[in-house]
Amino acid sequence: MPKDANDKTGPNHVAIIMDGNGRWATQRGRPRLFGHHAGARRVREIVRACPDEGVKYLTIFAFSTENWKRTQTEVAGLMALFRRYIEREAKALFDEGVRVRFIGDRMKLDDKLVSLMDNLELYTSGNDKVHLTIALNYGGRDEVTRAAQRLAFEVEKGTLTHKDVDAETLSKFLDTHVLPDPDLVIRTSGEARISNFLLWQSAYAEYEFVDTLWPDFSAAEFASVLSNYGGRERRFGAVLA
Repeated sequence: MPKDANDKTGPNHVAIIMDGNGRWATQRGRPRLFGHHAGARRVREIVRACPDEGVKYLTIFAFSTENWKRTQTEVAGLMALFRRYIEREAKALFDEGVRVRFIGDRMKLDDKLVSLMDNLELYTSGNDKVHLTIALNYGGRDEVTRAAQRLAFEVEKGTLTHKDVDAETLSKFLDTHVLPDPDLVIRTSGEARISNFLLWQSAYAEYEFVDTLWPDFSAAEFASVLSNYGGRERRFGAVLA
């Protein structure tokens, strides 16, 4: 039976660092891009699992600001994969009630990809079953820097004063300003670091580091991780009696 998205024992917003595509492919004697394609198929499964698990918001880390350091072949292949994913999945995402948003700096992305991103956001803007946010050319420090620049510009214009600048105000200039903060951040592949992902937003998130490589991270394992979250006591800095 599907869980109620308002059930407070489970996370409303789950963020995932999808790690391990390259290693998964290497273990099979295949090029790294083979793993990225397998990882894209896994995204489809996890998105579809969200309603049954009561997850309203899902944010996935697709490409970081640091990933440009990879080989030109891998970067070009990833950009082609992103374009293909949007073109092939758009209708299915729409039909399944998924609203898609992209976060990150679009300035370095090619015009065709940005156009596809814009169109998918518009196409799915009326959906509300699952809110899928894709972090593409995203870095947490870069996001906060860009937000601070926009905030400084408003101060320069006189729209705001320095006394207006607080955490709540800065949050309104982040890429994620329309989203709730994540309750749970999952990282696959056995690595125990956050890799510059949602640094501001995850201040009070729970973290789960799993050994499974992303292409093998099934809906069943997703459900198991969410079940573990339900048993945690979240204090947000307070001492509970």
